[in-house]
Amino acid sequence: MSDHDHGHHHHHAHEHRRGLRHRLAHLLTPHSHETADKLDSALESSARGMRALWVSLAVLGVTALAQAAVVAVSGSVALLGDTVHNAADALTAVPLGIAFVLGRRAATRRFTYGYGRAEDLAGIVIVLTIAASAAFAGWVAIDRLLDPRPVAHVPAVAAAALVGFAGNEWVARYRIRVGRDIGSAALVADGLHARTDGFTSLAVLVGAGGSALGWQLADPIVGLAITAAIALVLRDAAREVFRRVLDAVDPDLVDRAEGALREVEGVRAVGELRLRWIGHRLRAEVAVVVDGELTVRQSHAVAVAAEHALLHAVPRLTAALVHADPDPAPGEADPHHALAHHTAPA
Repeated sequence: MSDHDHGHHHHHAHEHRRGLRHRLAHLLTPHSHETADKLDSALESSARGMRALWVSLAVLGVTALAQAAVVAVSGSVALLGDTVHNAADALTAVPLGIAFVLGRRAATRRFTYGYGRAEDLAGIVIVLTIAASAAFAGWVAIDRLLDPRPVAHVPAVAAAALVGFAGNEWVARYRIRVGRDIGSAALVADGLHARTDGFTSLAVLVGAGGSALGWQLADPIVGLAITAAIALVLRDAAREVFRRVLDAVDPDLVDRAEGALREVEGVRAVGELRLRWIGHRLRAEVAVVVDGELTVRQSHAVAVAAEHALLHAVPRLTAALVHADPDPAPGEADPHHALAHHTAPA
């Protein structure tokens, strides 16, 4: 039987909550199959992502400017490293914003899956930006460690450190929450980046305290500690982004999808199931086993029900390709195995 890709890529713009009230609403409200309705939720996710980016860009921009003014009069390399990191974090909104805009474009005959993977490329840019800020902060701290100099205006440095912590922690919470809500690994990575910036701002506060006590090495040592903290975020962000580039998904999503398919009437078994992220949207491809005596039309109905169950069960799933395989008759080889043997290279 041919692949089941029949245009029933349902998209439900409403949340499916349990209970009698939801079931009644579900029965009485028609489910649109129109392309515009399918994309409503995905477009809203992109809009939320864009809003999170620009709001956080404004907050971090103001924070970085305030810190830069203090760096100019104090000469603190620890605060300089924190300021550079904040500025870099603010600027990562640019590639992510471009990715969100591209992701809203319709698929073409060349880019048949659309432009959602631009978000993964933006994630790579963010990782490289984090790496560059870590290298710069480390270089400045080592230079000051070899050539110690006193820090001026220590109270102003301490105040700037507190401003940096408050701004970054607010931005981190906002980005991570929105990123998880819309399924954007790049936005979550950017939020983790901002969170570490907040903790490095507190480290600057410790360095300012050491400088106030007359320990000149406190400032560059804290600068090195900030570099180490940035490196830890780099590791976590890189792991998250590169997993997404390699089409990794949470195994719990696979379990949820398989469980939903097994409950569909007419599905005898679940074969190969694949999930992949395209930007912050999920796509599924699955083979289900049905009764070999069913007609093509009946098998099609089972496949439609399976697709419908998937779209209800898996968050942020916007499209599913369902292939219906007949249950092998006694003595008959599995059609998938036979096909694999037939197409295997000599």
